[in-house]
Amino acid sequence: MAGPTAKETKYDRQLRLWAASGQQALEDAHVLLLNGGGVVGVEALKNLILPGIGSYTIVDDGIVAERDLGINFFLAEKSRGKSRAEETCRYLTELNPDVQGHPVQIPPHAFLEEPHVLNQYSLVLFVASPQSFHPIKDVSEWCFENARPLFYIHSLGLFSQFSIQLPETFPVVDTHPDPNSTQDLRLLEPWPELKAFMRSKTKDLDTLSDHDHGHVPYLLLLLRFLEDWKESHEGNPPKDYKEKKEFKSFVESKARTNNPEGGEENFDEAAAAVLKSLNEPSLPSGLQKIFDEMAYPGPEKDSANFWLVASAIQEFHEAHGSLPLPGALPDMKAQSQDYIQLQNIYKAKARQDVDEVAQEVRAIEADLGRQIPVEMREIEAACKGAAFLKLIEGEKIFPNPTQHVPGDRKRRVYAPLGTGIDPSTPIFMAFYAYDYWLALNPDLNPEEGFGIQDPEVRESLLGGLKECARGLIDLVEPSRTGAERADFKEASDGLMTRVEPILEELLRADGAELHNISALTGGMVAQEAIKVLTKQYIPIDNTCVFDGIASKSAVFRV
Repeated sequence: MAGPTAKETKYDRQLRLWAASGQQALEDAHVLLLNGGGVVGVEALKNLILPGIGSYTIVDDGIVAERDLGINFFLAEKSRGKSRAEETCRYLTELNPDVQGHPVQIPPHAFLEEPHVLNQYSLVLFVASPQSFHPIKDVSEWCFENARPLFYIHSLGLFSQFSIQLPETFPVVDTHPDPNSTQDLRLLEPWPELKAFMRSKTKDLDTLSDHDHGHVPYLLLLLRFLEDWKESHEGNPPKDYKEKKEFKSFVESKARTNNPEGGEENFDEAAAAVLKSLNEPSLPSGLQKIFDEMAYPGPEKDSANFWLVASAIQEFHEAHGSLPLPGALPDMKAQSQDYIQLQNIYKAKARQDVDEVAQEVRAIEADLGRQIPVEMREIEAACKGAAFLKLIEGEKIFPNPTQHVPGDRKRRVYAPLGTGIDPSTPIFMAFYAYDYWLALNPDLNPEEGFGIQDPEVRESLLGGLKECARGLIDLVEPSRTGAERADFKEASDGLMTRVEPILEELLRADGAELHNISALTGGMVAQEAIKVLTKQYIPIDNTCVFDGIASKSAVFRV
């Protein structure tokens, strides 16, 4: 028998998390870092290079200075005076020689002026800088129109924040739900093979030896006792909580207690499974949302594979009233040969359902004239996790103050004001104001410092920064009148009171990052980027802030 390959050995631990399909998605990815200085983007790249993304590009026109050596561990003393992009790339690539690094030594805003320059990238990491406030709008527009994920990242002093812009519709097939929630045993809709196996194992239940009686798989016990129950209940299974409690007591009464153990574990398992396993099949809200999304006009020739498979699953559900069987079984007290046979029965049914969905997918492909078929592994993955398919609706990075702010997004920013101010909202607003302040003052350069050692300079800068924050808060204020407006002003004044000390900390940082804050933030960004690239697990939606003073993070949608 052949042993594991070199790659399987190298990536063994992470393959257990996202399997070969996720690893392949990483290796196919090309990540772009638009770096305005600092280290938070580099730390994010580090945590993407180690698990093996295919390639990355760093766009940074900076020259390594003493300031860089204090925060960037991927620079050395001998890097001083050299290209920051080239030196960082050289040291990062040492982490994983299988990953290709590409340095580009021009300013990010100039790089973005080249037509179609972003086409080759799978994901964009955009680190906030004095020149980023206006370019981020164009990058956001392009990424949204071309379905490229975009991360907008800040790290300054003891605070950090990042926003994720996903495509307008971003489906996640493998959400990795809790294994206990994925069991679909179909006890109320057993198929012929399952019923035949049940009858063969329980036809002489009362005369079985204590050993055999105590090893009948609990699924078969429930199926047998359901038949008994239906005979006295007009063919109906237990429906409500009261009936299920009665059925549970009925199951418990069938256990033998005169054995050396004083009971039977398989009957305990059967009784414990009554409330969670005897439920009519229903369509999860997340899957219903996906079906609604494609109701009209349905999949098109250039639609992503996901939508063809989802359409086929919808046809399956309409035909059978249930989703494809996942085929997984929980552990249970049983003899090995019985458990293996039961597993094979469930796996065979799951395979049959997958084949039916696959036939529908092929029919859709033929109708649309698609030349490249959906791979069978994609169909299998979608069928296995059909109940947990997730559709995330992406939105553009929060608009800058020169743009119209839609009413629903205003409400999200100010939602916490109705019940007391959420501590996460002021951090987001402070970074938002800081970006705008730098955009309005192009002569300020955080990499050179603001000269805040002079008290008069500091007070002047802080006054301008607070003025920007107040202007933003007033700008996105929802339309209100009369008493409501007065109440809202009081609440927004409270928000401003919470924003001010954060602004003071951002200014006190004098444009500098703290490496530990940026390293932690880069790790969080990379974690979410891996979710996005592999389309596994559920990424945050859509903003995360970190408070290094309180050592707390928060996630919310803006």
